[in-house]
Amino acid sequence: METGGVADTLLSGACVLFTLGMFSTGLSDLRHMRMTRRVDNVQFLPFLTTDVNNLSWLSYGTLKRDGTLIVVNGVGAVLQTSYILVYLHYCPRKRAVLLQTAALLGVLLLGFGYFWLLVPSTEARLQQLGLFCSVFTISMYLSPLTDLAKVIQTKSTQRLSFSLTIATLLTSASWTLYGIRLRDPYIMVPNLPGIPASFIRLWLFWKYPQEQDRNCQLLQT
Repeated sequence: METGGVADTLLSGACVLFTLGMFSTGLSDLRHMRMTRRVDNVQFLPFLTTDVNNLSWLSYGTLKRDGTLIVVNGVGAVLQTSYILVYLHYCPRKRAVLLQTAALLGVLLLGFGYFWLLVPSTEARLQQLGLFCSVFTISMYLSPLTDLAKVIQTKSTQRLSFSLTIATLLTSASWTLYGIRLRDPYIMVPNLPGIPASFIRLWLFWKYPQEQDRNCQLLQT
């Protein structure tokens, strides 16, 4: 096997492994909901937006005939949908959650209808869908910035997940390299912000370690 082929296979495998590892961090929330039969301290919106993101990239991967994108986002969509269903099962206020889900799914269906029915050219469809996926992914990476501001304000990293930070760093780096390898800016560009964002979180973990958080809690009590 040629060196390039081996490198491509390893890079594709890294994308699959790291991304599924990042998606699986939600299993702890799933376990918590099933054990307590409650949704306390579990945020619903990240499950929903990630599911929409997976479905969008799944469509892009299918149009591009990229097996790596199809596998990762197909499995990711199944995982996120299972998280959503469990949340809906245990959530006491289902109306608000169902409205959020219906609104985002409505937008998704309108987008799919536009791309698949009103854009006849496959190349134009690929470019416009890729742009949509890129913008949506970048917005997901930038949305937790408010949490970082609260971490600096409170000098506590309790609201951050160290394992998710590592998983995001590895996932962003692998997909950035994958996009460079394919010369696909729609894959490369949206994953770039995840790298500095992850390093900022790691710096916050170093500056405000968990031991310091416990000491602050003791002083407050």
